[in-house]
Amino acid sequence: MRAKRVFILGNFPDLSLSTLTRTRYYWIKGLLRIGCDVRVFSYRNMMVGSNPFRSLGLARLFARCRVNTMLSSQIKAYCPDIVLLLGTRVKDLSDRAITAVREAAPGAVFAAIEYDWLPELDGIRRRIGARMDVVICVAGGSFLSRYKAAGAKRCAYMPWPCDPDLQLRYSVGPEWQSDILFTGRLNNPKIPSCPERHAILTRLAERPGAKLYGCHGRPAVSGLDYFRAISGARIALSINMVNDVRLYHSNRFINNIACGAFTLARRVPDTDLLFQDKVHVRYFEGAEEFSELARWYLAHDEERERIARAETEHAHREFNCQRMARHLLDLVEKGRIDAPWAEILRQDK
Repeated sequence: MRAKRVFILGNFPDLSLSTLTRTRYYWIKGLLRIGCDVRVFSYRNMMVGSNPFRSLGLARLFARCRVNTMLSSQIKAYCPDIVLLLGTRVKDLSDRAITAVREAAPGAVFAAIEYDWLPELDGIRRRIGARMDVVICVAGGSFLSRYKAAGAKRCAYMPWPCDPDLQLRYSVGPEWQSDILFTGRLNNPKIPSCPERHAILTRLAERPGAKLYGCHGRPAVSGLDYFRAISGARIALSINMVNDVRLYHSNRFINNIACGAFTLARRVPDTDLLFQDKVHVRYFEGAEEFSELARWYLAHDEERERIARAETEHAHREFNCQRMARHLLDLVEKGRIDAPWAEILRQDK
């Protein structure tokens, strides 16, 4: 596989500890490690930096044209093989900017990695997705079909990558230890929440030995502290707000597994293609089964630790950022991915 020039367009906040858990940096790291040259353009930061006023609203009026010209000039000078959008909803990026960028790099493949839910709720995401040669989603099935229907030439599923350099089992003190851990919000006003998720989290909020971060009035946790919290958990819970989409798990799933916590995850369609039940992880169907499995594995340390070791080894081997970056290049170069979970939809000719 030859080295490629990859121009990455996205929104990159100022470097802080919270960025350690942001998947966009894992993609950059993976591409660099497999020999690509990578240049990054943070659209919103350039908007703010090019604006003489404090207001972002004024930046949209006065700086957008200047930033679009700067973006097109950089891409034209760089002659990238791939222009990669980290999200179809790059803040403040317009259809006009995509048109200018495509004109500046007529020979490049344009791809977007989509993390957000429900593109039908956001017209900008659908329109930008339709302008891409490839849209990569962290969910399969109907999620891919929506982008195909919007007009994207090729839509592909790819799981969340992990970074074994950061996501590992940390040695932690008692302040991070728990019997059962959950990180994340209780619900999202845009998405009808799963009733069993609400029931499980409500029970855990009252359970001694359980720790919740980010819901039921508990503060969230970020940066390395997020990985320390996972490392200190005997059981980590992974459950989505919606659990009927093929292969979809939030990044909570891979974070828990890569950091070495035995993971109880709500089953989603075809999830065994990622991690096998009873080998790498344990899946459950409802609140009662979750309670039964949690009770059993808290009482059987040896079996729990065996599965936890197997899941982390599997994650670090199969889903590390370098391997996922190679899958990305295979998709762009060859139009296919050699993995059991691969799903690619193409426009009918």
